[in-house]
Amino acid sequence: MKSSLRAKRTLKAKAKEIAKQLLAADNVHIVSHIDADGITAGSIAYCALKRAGVDRGIEFVKQLEKETIRRLRDSDHDLIWFTDLGSGQLKELKGLRCIITDHHEPQSELKKFDRGNILSYGNSGLYELNPHRYGIDGAKELSGAGVTYLVAKELGENFDLAPLAIVGAVGDLQARGERKLLGVNRKILDEGIEKGYIKKDIDTSLYGIESRPLPKLLEYANDPILPGLTGDYSACVNFLVEHDIPLKENDEWRTWCDLNKSEKRRILSEIADKLLSTGFPPSYTHSLIGEVYTFPNEKPKTMLHEAKEFSTLLNSCGRYEKGDIGLNICLGKREKSLDKAYELLRGHRKVLVDSLKVVESEGIHEEGVLQYFHGKDRIPETVLGTVAGMVIGSGEVDTDVPIFAFAFSEDEGKVKVSSRGTKFQVESGLDLSQVMSECSEKLGGEGGGHDIAAGAFIPKGEEEKFLKMAKNMVRKQMR
Repeated sequence: MKSSLRAKRTLKAKAKEIAKQLLAADNVHIVSHIDADGITAGSIAYCALKRAGVDRGIEFVKQLEKETIRRLRDSDHDLIWFTDLGSGQLKELKGLRCIITDHHEPQSELKKFDRGNILSYGNSGLYELNPHRYGIDGAKELSGAGVTYLVAKELGENFDLAPLAIVGAVGDLQARGERKLLGVNRKILDEGIEKGYIKKDIDTSLYGIESRPLPKLLEYANDPILPGLTGDYSACVNFLVEHDIPLKENDEWRTWCDLNKSEKRRILSEIADKLLSTGFPPSYTHSLIGEVYTFPNEKPKTMLHEAKEFSTLLNSCGRYEKGDIGLNICLGKREKSLDKAYELLRGHRKVLVDSLKVVESEGIHEEGVLQYFHGKDRIPETVLGTVAGMVIGSGEVDTDVPIFAFAFSEDEGKVKVSSRGTKFQVESGLDLSQVMSECSEKLGGEGGGHDIAAGAFIPKGEEEKFLKMAKNMVRKQMR
């Protein structure tokens, strides 16, 4: 407990130090990742600087590549603020006056630190706030948006930005393992609840409780898969009718949040029985319930009212490089951006369905300690990680070993690699961040991420060499 309190105090001290640098800058250019965590992190930074009267700009990137860093070095920005990225490129950023609020694992050879400072970077003009440097797990206890929120609080009274930090954490799947947020994320959550910006309930963890009609909620369920229901719309309708659940009210489809407690209990009890009778372990029934985070200041029965749906909407913006649309939504500029985001989401869902069909037709290749598939030019690189996560979470592949996914990149001559593991694999020693970082670097590429989920870019044609190195590393890690 004492070490935990010490870490939080040191985080706060470092956040305060970074806030001073930001307030003293003539102008700040924000560079953020383009997923839900990155979009919320960048939005928090942008809003906090605007309120503090600091001149600012923002851009979103898929990955912090060497070409981007060179461009930033040649720019006339007084200070650059990297949010939800940067810690994996510390060597390349040395000498650049910048702030990093990231939660990904730092470059392996630069993990040593002293009171949160990179030992060899004390006078370089680089200020980094990363939970890993304080013994806090950045994959489970604090997201990129959360790290950025800690700095935002030192820039002014920005408690109303706590919902964005929660959306970022949920979008980064940090509530998935325990079905609730932990660590510093939880401190931010409690703060948001206390201030009236967030509400917490125990409810089903199925996705779409605000906006999806009940049959669709069950049809598209994949975490967990619902035997006899997932993928079968007619079966879902029949299931609800058989258990006396009205589908409509005043000619409008009912959603989960329209149900009373008795109706919810009836549905979940029947689904739990289906899981157990089909041979699923009791842990699958436990995964039906978890904490649900909603935002009182957002309109009920919309995707912005609940954290998982909000994050999904932002992810759909990021997947198609429309971070500016996600930014506008986070900043409350909704009139046109919201319609565009919904349109992107509809397209995103179709792409995911088509991508899963590609995986099904190509098949999963098993290589002992890992498994993989190659989407080539048939799976967009922007959804590769999502597809890999859906495949390993489907229950239809080996969950004892991680999955690696390849697809041709939009950058000519490159291949995108995404990897996904499970909580059990990580507990057995798996660290995909290390695998992706070291294997890609040896091939002239770059990568990183978390122990349970990571990504990389490698030269086209080097997939077999990458897999050979990855197999050796995974074998040693999980021995």
